[in-house]
Amino acid sequence: MKSPQLVGLAAAVTSAATFATSGAFIKPLLEAGWSPAAAVTARALVAGLLLLPLVVFSLRGRWDALWRGRWRILGMGLIAVAFTQLTYFAAIRLIPVSTALLVEYLAPLLLVIWVAVTTRRVPRPMVLLGSVLAIGGLVLVIGPGAINAVDPVGVALAFAAAVGCAVYFVVAARPSDGLPPVALAGIGLLLGGLALGLAGAVGLVPMEARFDQVPLLGAIVPWWVPLMVVAFFGTAVAYAAGIFGSGRLGSRLASFVGLLEVVFASVLAWIVVGEALTPLQMAGGLLILAGIAAIPAEPAVPAEPAVPAEPAVPAEPVVPAGAAYRTPGV
Repeated sequence: MKSPQLVGLAAAVTSAATFATSGAFIKPLLEAGWSPAAAVTARALVAGLLLLPLVVFSLRGRWDALWRGRWRILGMGLIAVAFTQLTYFAAIRLIPVSTALLVEYLAPLLLVIWVAVTTRRVPRPMVLLGSVLAIGGLVLVIGPGAINAVDPVGVALAFAAAVGCAVYFVVAARPSDGLPPVALAGIGLLLGGLALGLAGAVGLVPMEARFDQVPLLGAIVPWWVPLMVVAFFGTAVAYAAGIFGSGRLGSRLASFVGLLEVVFASVLAWIVVGEALTPLQMAGGLLILAGIAAIPAEPAVPAEPAVPAEPAVPAEPVVPAGAAYRTPGV
């Protein structure tokens, strides 16, 4: 694997690990009376605001990059963030969380099928092998009982969340056209948070919040402590790193690396709340790793061409602003 892909792999693993912190730190808010939609909305908006200074710095006044990347931003905010979260939380009202997660994390398989259908080519044997290993490992980590769901509406909603998750990886892996990863993440989160807030305002999803102290890691802390942790690590860092990693690895491999989120979440639950890992879960984690190792990386997104200097001036080519931010992360 080439050096840029190794950097992308490190970013994608970081994204999966930080995404995995979400459950442990959102749970105290949910137990204190927050509705899932309210917690996710606050998480997205706070994360977007935390990234906003970095967004401004990364653009360096090149606001036209936002317009050129408007479709990626809309896709990230409205589909990858808002639509995916809304459909996932609607699904878990009808089917078990484990089932919803299993269906949502079929996103990598959807990408493999989509490429096969659009190119009319059978996936390479290593891609098929990696898909079987990774999905099999996912079933073991989440629990074989997750396949016992019977509510077709809940399953359909979870599948819609899987489509939104797949869109996230596709949008993240698109050529940046001068839009830095942190800008796509920050503006996308703000847009997604506003869309979720609007959905709550019109009564599409329940919005309830309690601003009391909550238990966390054996202590009693203000409500904003777990919110800030999940907003910074589980959202801001996770999305920015995921977008960067997807740009280096391609949507297919990045989506399979994203399956590590369930492994990290299981390990975190073991460390934080004492939920012991079962032999099946450990075996599932190894299968996911084997599946990821089998998936070949896609060609890296080509670098943006340098802007040539004026012919009359004998100067070296000027690197376009933003080239250092080549970019790509329910």
